[in-house]
Amino acid sequence: MEKQEQREKEAEEAINAINKKTGRNMPQAIATAVVLIAIILACLLISVDLFVYLVVLFMVLALWELRVDFATAGLRIPVVALWACSAVTLLATYYSKHHIVAMTVCVLASLLLVAIAASAKVTFGSRLSLAVADKLSHTDAGARLESSFNHEQGEVRHSRLSHVAVSMFTVLYIPLLASCLIMPLTFNGHPVAHAIMLVFMPALSDTGGLFAGAWLGKHKLSPRISPKKSWEGLAGSILFAMAGSFVVMFCTYEPSVWTVRWWVPIVAGFMIGIAGTFGDLCASMLKRDIGIKDMGHLLKGHGGVMDRVDSILLCAPFVCVLLWATGM
Repeated sequence: MEKQEQREKEAEEAINAINKKTGRNMPQAIATAVVLIAIILACLLISVDLFVYLVVLFMVLALWELRVDFATAGLRIPVVALWACSAVTLLATYYSKHHIVAMTVCVLASLLLVAIAASAKVTFGSRLSLAVADKLSHTDAGARLESSFNHEQGEVRHSRLSHVAVSMFTVLYIPLLASCLIMPLTFNGHPVAHAIMLVFMPALSDTGGLFAGAWLGKHKLSPRISPKKSWEGLAGSILFAMAGSFVVMFCTYEPSVWTVRWWVPIVAGFMIGIAGTFGDLCASMLKRDIGIKDMGHLLKGHGGVMDRVDSILLCAPFVCVLLWATGM
């Protein structure tokens, strides 16, 4: 019994050490990742259309998280208008015969409609206030002190232009980048392979960066924005993305394609590793500026939906252009 208790104690200490080094609850993170992978693969195997609806759902949840996050800094975005514009943009991009035209028109129309909605002071009930209060109650005091919106006078009052600007930024961040997740499903006849490249390779890159940084990281990449990121972690991100891209290519395409375009996974690995890390840094900078630790708490061990998809969104346009330009 004493030996068993000692082993359990050692195991718990080892897990706590890993959690501290990675900055996550790893058992929770792994369990959540397994569930997400199962849901995404099930949607892809049943129907690509289901995957599109899943992307729409995740973007809706991400927009709600952003609404609460911005509200903690006194900034207001018209979430209902953003929900409608995002759903229409993503579905039109997929179902329209002219995919690029549909995406462009919808994004431009969304910018106009969201700007108009943001300039109007419209609120729906007290749910947002309750969500903001709950968010602030779980936020580290030190993070709030470092926020750009921390003032001795208390709550900051923003101009209408500030609300419009942050709302238009949200259109470019969510509907536009998410459309680049949908676009590759429509060309070259490999929607499942493209979806795996777009969703799982950035996630695999994150995993490679996490483990390489935790065990080998000594040289900080950006200490001020994200102290846990290192150059070794970036190298791990690139190598994992590269290896995953080779696997997807070999399992999907004919041998004749491998011999001609063997270099594509190498380019994809560099693109995904660098763009994904940059996406993480951008999200970290946004969180640090607002004064919060996580975008949300919907995904156990990962924070919020935005914490999980930030690198995926920023990688999407690069992977989309690469797949289209190479005819993959």
